[in-house]
Amino acid sequence: MPPPVLELRQVVKRFGPGAEVGPIDLALPRGTRLALVGPSGAGKTTVLRLLLGVLRPDQGEVLLGERPLDPDDHRARRRIGYVVQGGGLFPHLTAGANASLVARQLGWDRGRVAERLDALGALARLPADTWGRFPTELSGGQAQRVSLARALFLDPELLLLDEPLGALDPITRAELQEDLRTAFRAVRKTVLLVTHDLAEATFLCDGLALLREGRVAQVGPLEELVRAPAEPFVARFIRAQRALHLGAGEAP
Repeated sequence: MPPPVLELRQVVKRFGPGAEVGPIDLALPRGTRLALVGPSGAGKTTVLRLLLGVLRPDQGEVLLGERPLDPDDHRARRRIGYVVQGGGLFPHLTAGANASLVARQLGWDRGRVAERLDALGALARLPADTWGRFPTELSGGQAQRVSLARALFLDPELLLLDEPLGALDPITRAELQEDLRTAFRAVRKTVLLVTHDLAEATFLCDGLALLREGRVAQVGPLEELVRAPAEPFVARFIRAQRALHLGAGEAP
């Protein structure tokens, strides 16, 4: 079996006396679409930042392929695309300049940049004139689509998404869920999605990694977590999520 694309091995991150995440073991095999879920404060964003190399572990190691992830190795880190909540676009740059920023820094010529923008615009369902607009001229959904294009611009092996749809209205969110699922299947990347929404996680991903108090409670497809929860917390979390969604759908 080939090594995982990205892996945490017995990783611990400490934030002060009695505050830590880990130890965590988590592997992302090539082609996996995994959702990192859990209640607020469970450590989802910390795990994501460890995988990105933004945080360094106090114990254990983060592996990119078979080598330790070096936060200072920018070439290695370009193998990872990152989508943040709200888009995270630079307000003084057009959408096209935001999406192509790193490529232009690497010396891509205008023709190559334009060709890539055309391809990603089609994938993200963005009209061609979007690239000339500034972030303040974009809707929330358009900003997220531009952020996705930026993350995919250098054709990374791995795509990490941090609550990418959390700030959007329900209609826009549902549309983007459909488009993200289509995009994931089209680009065939290894994907880690951080979300608090179990329904969204199962719609977009093949498996779940459920966190509790900084540790992995269980990893597997939703059906497995329902059929054979590893601990009572797993069953409680799934019941609470289902009750929330059923309640949201009931008539007042």
